[in-house]
Amino acid sequence: MKGEYHDNFLDVQASARGNLDREAQPCLFDRLDWFDLLHRMAMRDRKPAIYRASDGARDLWFPLMEDGPGNATAFANWYNFSWRPIFAGNYDEVTKLALLREISVKASEKFRRITLSPLPGEDDSARLTATAFEAAGWVAHLEECDENHFLPVNGRSFDEYWKGRPGQLRSTVKRKGKKGIVSIRIENEFSESTWTDYESVYEKSWKPTEGNPEFLKELARQESGVGALRLGLAYIDGRPAAAQFWTVENGVALIHKLAHDEAFLSASPGTLLSAALFQHAIDIDQVAEIDFGTGSDKYKRDWMEEMRPRYSLDLLWPNHPANWARIAKYKLLK
Repeated sequence: MKGEYHDNFLDVQASARGNLDREAQPCLFDRLDWFDLLHRMAMRDRKPAIYRASDGARDLWFPLMEDGPGNATAFANWYNFSWRPIFAGNYDEVTKLALLREISVKASEKFRRITLSPLPGEDDSARLTATAFEAAGWVAHLEECDENHFLPVNGRSFDEYWKGRPGQLRSTVKRKGKKGIVSIRIENEFSESTWTDYESVYEKSWKPTEGNPEFLKELARQESGVGALRLGLAYIDGRPAAAQFWTVENGVALIHKLAHDEAFLSASPGTLLSAALFQHAIDIDQVAEIDFGTGSDKYKRDWMEEMRPRYSLDLLWPNHPANWARIAKYKLLK
């Protein structure tokens, strides 16, 4: 078993040998191009700290970033739906634990504290990581930090799915759609003009200022190049009134961003656009799942049927005095 540490993406690319490429990793957030873009466009001030464990035949990647002397966090920010250890294949639990334990030993040479989030629970990433690090001597504290609303389509058509939506939502779409005030476009290809319309809606919406609009723009351009982009736009009298940025790939639709111009609220352009995009994803793209990302916004419950937790995992090396007070606190919580 061998552990490696990398602080730049060129070395990671050479060592990964394609195992972090799109063809090998079905999830957007598990790919080298995601980490590279996130670093270049949104987190240039953070130093990557990327670990690899290998037994010669099987690999695990553990992407972190430095967060001050002796501290590291998951290589992720608010654009991530999740973060997890990235396995280059389908391994059994024993293999996963062995690879994670190698990472934990290697990481203790450089860091005294590692904070990971948002870890998914449904694939056992949170439990396995905590178990492996504890076996290597770390103190692990796992707690829920967020929630993820999603829709398992279960082979339904949009009409079948729509029958199960709340009556008020269905009534709104029916009434406002009949008026013919709102026109809708769903673009699969990136263009400067449509992205300008998207940004103009976001600037006039209730949403807070976008953390890094250039990152989103480059992500949209990147995903357009492989046919994964779904950019929805609603117009009223030729003016952009609502916008949504989705990607669709490997049977999963991700809803990255949505917004509407408050000036057009009475026409419900955002609701009509959502209905159109859900119909497109279910009937045309034939996805198996639609993922609304993290956050407990109430409106998500109208569209989604399931919720799964996201976790934060605090890992503390017990031999460092700076960790002792926090370790004592966690022991009291047990």
